[in-house]
Amino acid sequence: MSDEFELKARVRARTGTGMVRRLRREGDVPAVLYGAGKDELSIAVNHDVLFHSMDKEEFHSAVITINTDGNKEQAILKDVQRHPHKVKILHADFLRIDVNKPLTMSLPIHFDGEEECVGVKLDGGMISHLMNEVEVTCLPADLPENIELDVTNLKLGESLHLSDIKLPAGVQITAFTHGDVHEHDNAVVAIQAQRVEQAEEEDVVAEEGVEAAEAEKTEEASD
Repeated sequence: MSDEFELKARVRARTGTGMVRRLRREGDVPAVLYGAGKDELSIAVNHDVLFHSMDKEEFHSAVITINTDGNKEQAILKDVQRHPHKVKILHADFLRIDVNKPLTMSLPIHFDGEEECVGVKLDGGMISHLMNEVEVTCLPADLPENIELDVTNLKLGESLHLSDIKLPAGVQITAFTHGDVHEHDNAVVAIQAQRVEQAEEEDVVAEEGVEAAEAEKTEEASD
């Protein structure tokens, strides 16, 4: 399981626009804790603590302990509403989890071996990330912080697909649980030719086309 975080929260006895504005002035973020067959709970968490926690990539895929006056419940961060202009969090949704039931999460993909990649060092290509995250399904205890994919031996013109990802025990790619694996086996990363080289080749083709047209006009004029 990914490293566990704990957020201290307090129960909001009242809701409404006025109370929400007051909470924000006091430096708190109004939030909701729901799911797992329990009643929805209106809570408030410290803005700065939540804000700095969200700076950590692993927080977004972590099992978080919500501590409301000593009552601890495990949840995941489901949604966040940010201010459109200010660096400020306006609202957060936390989904309770059941340790005995699978959950579905989108995890970031970490591409290992990019500096040593054959297609870049030897073939002069460039790495193209076609996906930056992947949705997985697993029990909370098996939830990893991220998904790793090694591109060290990838050559120019080659790509890696979802089926090439080596998953930790107990973790499944959600798309593969919906039917034919081949149908959902999307490309994740590819080694492509440098855009500069492509542009130069296009320029050469264009110049050759112009030269051919000019030569044709000269021949017609001489006739």
